[in-house]
Amino acid sequence: MISCTCKIIKSVWLILVMSIILCFFSVSATAFDVFIGTSAPGTFSHFTGRLLERVINKQIKDINCKAVPASGDIHNLTNLSQGSLDIALIDSHMLHNAINKTGNFKFLDINYQNLSILAPLYDVPFTLIAGNNTGITKLDDLKGKRINIGAPLSLQRLSVETILTAKTWSKNNFSMVAEISDSQSQDTMAFCHGDIDAMIHVGVHPDSSLKQLFKLCKAKAADMNDNDIQNFVRHHPAFSKFTIPSGTYPSQIRDIMTFGTQTLLLASQNLDEKTAYILLNAIYKSHKRLFNAHPSLILKKPDIKETNYVDIKLHAGAVKYFSEH
Repeated sequence: MISCTCKIIKSVWLILVMSIILCFFSVSATAFDVFIGTSAPGTFSHFTGRLLERVINKQIKDINCKAVPASGDIHNLTNLSQGSLDIALIDSHMLHNAINKTGNFKFLDINYQNLSILAPLYDVPFTLIAGNNTGITKLDDLKGKRINIGAPLSLQRLSVETILTAKTWSKNNFSMVAEISDSQSQDTMAFCHGDIDAMIHVGVHPDSSLKQLFKLCKAKAADMNDNDIQNFVRHHPAFSKFTIPSGTYPSQIRDIMTFGTQTLLLASQNLDEKTAYILLNAIYKSHKRLFNAHPSLILKKPDIKETNYVDIKLHAGAVKYFSEH
């Protein structure tokens, strides 16, 4: 009796093991992995990548999508160009620098010309945040003030350097230039304590941390819509003009004009046209879910008549998808 029972148990275990093996091979035979490169956990890039991971896995049964966080765009661009990633979320300014061997990519001997764009995902405005009693209402009012330019190599530093270039300013135009990181809200603490008069916030709107800053520290957003900025944006493909609608933050009673970059969904040369098409179809079919997750995820459609978009072409699958939709 005991021997019979053991045989039955062994048979059940054998069936279970064989079932698992068969399931594994049946899935492996039809599904394949798609790796999305994002910035570090806690960033809006990683938040968006995780959303894309979910909507792609829900919409497409034959693809196993996985968001892979990294230290930043340099890491993701390099891995994307070498085929370690399939797609990635990349800032348009960083992409422009990578393609043209400028900025942080000046001395990197890596070819990024084999990349292509799938779609723009969200806008990343540069927002000038000023203290309530500083007299700063527009960009030119910064001259002679105490400003924070952010940590070296940070997006905040890169944005300030962009503004200085557009305005033909130098650090000598300010009474004090701090290099305070935005890590662990160090810059906002310095702002609230009155150690600086103004700083640049780089990121999507609305932002919960900015709401707190406006409310608790009497911050305000200053306008950056002047001739120098307009001329700069007009001649630089990585930048666009943006509007922060009135009422986005406490005490903001008017629209704020500013400029900034876009976060783009890029593809490696290994991503075929069909896969690119079905990925975009899954993403854009889920536009309501993405917008409900955050209002900045409105999923704009690129102009397919523009053959070069931030110095590189749209992916063939993207051209086909946006031509049909």
